[in-house]
Order: sequence, then structure tokens, then C-alpha cells
Amino acid sequence: MADKKIVKKILLGIVALVVVGSVVYGAQLGNKPASSGTKDDGLYPIKTWSKTDCASTPWIVADLKGFFAEEGLKVVYTGDTQPAQQLPSVLNGNNDVGSAHPNTLTVAIAGGAKIKGVVKNGIDPTPDQNPRLRHMFWYVNPAVTPDVHSFADLNKLSGQLKFSTITNNICADFLGNNIADHQGFPRNKIEWVSMPDIQAIQALKQGLITVAGVHPPYYKGMEESGAVKIADSLDAGVGVAGGLGFYFFTDEFIDKHPDTIKKFARAITKAQKWANDNPEESRKMTEDWIKVPVNAVHYYASNTKINESEIEPWIQDLEDSNVIPKGKIKASDIITHAFE
Repeated sequence: MADKKIVKKILLGIVALVVVGSVVYGAQLGNKPASSGTKDDGLYPIKTWSKTDCASTPWIVADLKGFFAEEGLKVVYTGDTQPAQQLPSVLNGNNDVGSAHPNTLTVAIAGGAKIKGVVKNGIDPTPDQNPRLRHMFWYVNPAVTPDVHSFADLNKLSGQLKFSTITNNICADFLGNNIADHQGFPRNKIEWVSMPDIQAIQALKQGLITVAGVHPPYYKGMEESGAVKIADSLDAGVGVAGGLGFYFFTDEFIDKHPDTIKKFARAITKAQKWANDNPEESRKMTEDWIKVPVNAVHYYASNTKINESEIEPWIQDLEDSNVIPKGKIKASDIITHAFE
């Protein structure tokens, strides 16, 4: 699609983008975790954008349960930042660390960004685990498309169909495209429309989009609106890699502060394991923080081991979509094993 070429140019030039925008959605900035201050408490500050979406859980757990403080760290939230500006905010030093899916990192690194994933955050649960923990669900409005119960059924509709995504080259398009492939729905009939998950609920209800893909904190809102689920991330056929993401730092920060990153990796992984083991309390903590009713949160990696084979489908999808040249980026180019 023509807009795909435009997206490619924008993202490949991401290293030059230094203006950080901000948008507030789904949270009150005044409600910050205890260790988010900047007082001289002897803790090393790690800056990141305010976590006011589905990515908040490990940060809030690590903060409120004291896992950061145990490692001599504290998180400093710098404000809500538009998804497309989050990676540039790390490149320009406004933030120290961010989190992103492999395809986001791959496109940025292909364009020259000096960053690396250092530790995993989300993964998809295995099929025998609670399906509410799967990385994404896709919904339709039965009042608008009553005969659609799967991606395959979307073939009954004519023309291009609008799908929601938070931004380009993230989990939504990677997983959505792969589900479409598996169910025989042509990728070129998908028109991606950028919006936060919380806005996708209303957009679907109003008929402004045909398919809404959202993350666990928003499943409840979708169902309460009357939306009908037609697929989830398991249908993409990539196993636990369907929810794969990484915390990333710049190469410069990694070189200068390896001990700090080791401490960060231990603290955030401990928080992720705790969240998996305590789903109800982590759900409530997330709900209180993002100010949206939540009946599930993401499933997280509980160790620091990075399996490069889980990254490869994400890179392959970018190559197949002609976003990056074949062979330009390998899995080993976007991560480091130094902190396992």
C-alpha cells in the first residue's frame, strides 16, 4: 500500500526525530508510584515515559513492591509520550529506557538507530494457560458486521477494511497480518488506523473502524460495549513469540552503565514473575493506575534468557512486507545477550 511506503520512510528516518510530543489517555498523571520522585534518596534514577497503558504492569509492580529500590534504582516518569515518539525520546536522551516489539526495534535499527533490546518483557502464554492473558484480542461490532465471526469471514465484506493499531510496525500489524494469512484474508484489504486502545472501543462502537485489536486491560471494555471477539494472538501461529517485546537502551547507555542495566534487568524480571504469579493483585494495580476497568493484564517473561528464534518471525514479516530489505537485519542485531 502507498501509506506503507510513507511509514517506511518515516520510521527509517527515526534517528533524526528528536521532538517529543505528548498525549494523555487513560490515566491521571498526578497518581504516580511512590518512587517516581527526584529527591536525593541515594537511588539511581531511570527515566522513562509515564506508563498509562497496557505496558504499565511490570513498572508499577517493580516500583510499588520495592524491586527497583532493592537494586538501588528508582523510576522517574517524564510524562505521557505519543507512541510514535517513544523510541525517539530514548535516542535523544529525554528517556533512558523504553519497551518495544521486535519489529519496532528492527525498523529503527535498520534506519541507523543505536539501540539494543536488553531483556524481555511480554510473551504470549502457552495454549494451556489462561486465554485472557494472550497478547491481543480482535473484535467486531455485531450491529455493523453481524455475519463476521473470524478473519476469514471478513472476506464477505467489500473494499478495504479499517483496523485499529496503536502505531505502525508493532504487535497489532504483525499479529493481525499473520492471522489474516492463516485464515485467507488478504493483507492488502487491511487499512491500519492509528489510535490508543481505549479509543478503539468507542471507534468500533461508532462504526468508524471494522476491526479493533486491543490488549488485555481493554478486553473488558470491549465486551461491555457489546463487541464480539473474532481472533486472538494465538491465531497468528507464532507461539509465545506473539507477545514478544524488549526493554531497550541506547548503545551509549549500555556501554557506560552496564551495572545499572544488570540491576534493572533483575528488578523488572522479578516484577514480571510476580505479576504472573499474582494475577489478581497485578490486575488491580494496573486498573488503579490507568483508570480503566481491567480484567486481565499481559503475560510476561519470568527469566532473562533471550531466544533469537522468537525474534525471527517478526523480522521475516517486515521483509515480506518490503519494509526492510531481505537480510539487512538479523535477530542478533537488535538485542544483546550481555544481561542474561
